Amino acid sequence: MDTTNLFRLDGRVALVTGGSRGIGRMIAAGFVAQGATVYISSRKAEACFETAKELGDKCIALPQDVSTVAGCKALAAQFAEHEAKLDILVNNAGAAWGEPFEDFPEKGWDKVMDLNVKSPFFLTQALYEPLKAAASRDRPGKVINITSIDGQRLNPWETYSYHASKSALIYLTKRMAARLIRDSINVTSIAPGAFASEMNRAARDHGDAVAQAIPAKRIGVDEDMAGAAIYLASRAGDYIVGDTITVDGGLVNAALGSSIDA
Repeated sequence: MDTTNLFRLDGRVALVTGGSRGIGRMIAAGFVAQGATVYISSRKAEACFETAKELGDKCIALPQDVSTVAGCKALAAQFAEHEAKLDILVNNAGAAWGEPFEDFPEKGWDKVMDLNVKSPFFLTQALYEPLKAAASRDRPGKVINITSIDGQRLNPWETYSYHASKSALIYLTKRMAARLIRDSINVTSIAPGAFASEMNRAARDHGDAVAQAIPAKRIGVDEDMAGAAIYLASRAGDYIVGDTITVDGGLVNAALGSSIDA
């Protein structure tokens, strides 16, 4: 047994949606550090190119809005201009919406469900051929869906569509895994807890206060998220199929009656 390169990603090609900031950027940076060529996508072109420049020559920007099926197909077509094979797809692009029950609008439902549930499915479908072309029993392809601990437990905020979407994506991960394993493509998910980001402003702006409700007594940092993603993407995670790894400092599985936003 040789574990020397167990977590290396040399020679592998990855695509990370929502890769210009937050959790997507953490994952992209981790993949680059482990030797992968990483394509990042986000709907804000300027931010996408800026992040790619900061992460170095092995990071390439492919700006695209994947909130629609047409956008998913357009990103797949962009990717095909650069690569014939895709080893790792990270479906990270997401949205949230909070509003009181009495006023919660249809647009707050549709926007979140489209981006958080529909897009991971249809982008994976659009990239099925390059994923399949790269995959083998000895080196499975990887699809990693970024879910949330809000798909596993409630937070105190009225984020109805977000809760529903992340719960749905956790179960969709299992359903996709059951089909794509036939093609040597492993589908898994990561459920982050409190990480500082634009979406999780509580952790970003009030990290010390948020940390008090977390058993580990801190919010997540870049290495926590990169480490989980590298594990699933690399040889180390080749035998993980359909599962969700919770990366939250113990909030879901080791907290006693506490609840925070994540």
